[in-house]
Amino acid sequence: MPHPDDFHDIRFPVDIGFGSSGGPQRSTQIVALGSGHEQRNQRWASSRRRFDAGYGVKSLDNLQRVVAFFEARRGPLYAFRFRDPADHKSCLPSQAPTARDQLIAIGDGIETRFQLTKAYGGGGEGGEGGGGGEGGEYQRPITLPVDGSTQVAVDERLQTLDTDYTLETSTGQIRFESPPAAGARISAGFEFDVPVRFDTDHLAVNLANFAAGEVPSIPMVEVRL
Repeated sequence: MPHPDDFHDIRFPVDIGFGSSGGPQRSTQIVALGSGHEQRNQRWASSRRRFDAGYGVKSLDNLQRVVAFFEARRGPLYAFRFRDPADHKSCLPSQAPTARDQLIAIGDGIETRFQLTKAYGGGGEGGEGGGGGEGGEYQRPITLPVDGSTQVAVDERLQTLDTDYTLETSTGQIRFESPPAAGARISAGFEFDVPVRFDTDHLAVNLANFAAGEVPSIPMVEVRL
């Protein structure tokens, strides 16, 4: 769970973030062998996203809003929510989330708490997500679902929030009142944000360059909660 001393549960302005650039980053060690082959080692188990919101700043008013947001977060000190314009749903961007979008777990008759996830590769590209990690599939933990957007089903039977289950929007964990039966397919659909912080202590703004069309750099980097 985010610690109140390092996370502010507030979203960066969506209209400015919509024009941002960015995406996932991996850390891979590559060693070239004398034979011409390579040895590749994955340093990070999960990807980390980076963004630059400068491309979304189209006016001095927007720039002032970003400066105010930066100051309120004390620069990179406090993390916050960011809406990735290219990837913020359990389904394709043009679709509406449904409870069948992502298979997040198989019940064992005992466990009641499950983490929201989104599958990339395999069966998770716009349809119901897989859970086995076959074919290079990557299961991304979703820690900041958008309040009011989540739908949950057990064996395709829609569950009722606060009756059948509860949701922690600060961790992305769902908790059932009764454990799903062994073999039951637990699926979910949702919108979500990315936990990020500013990746700089200094916002360098040159108004002459801004007036000439040069965008400021407003880097952000994903953090682990």
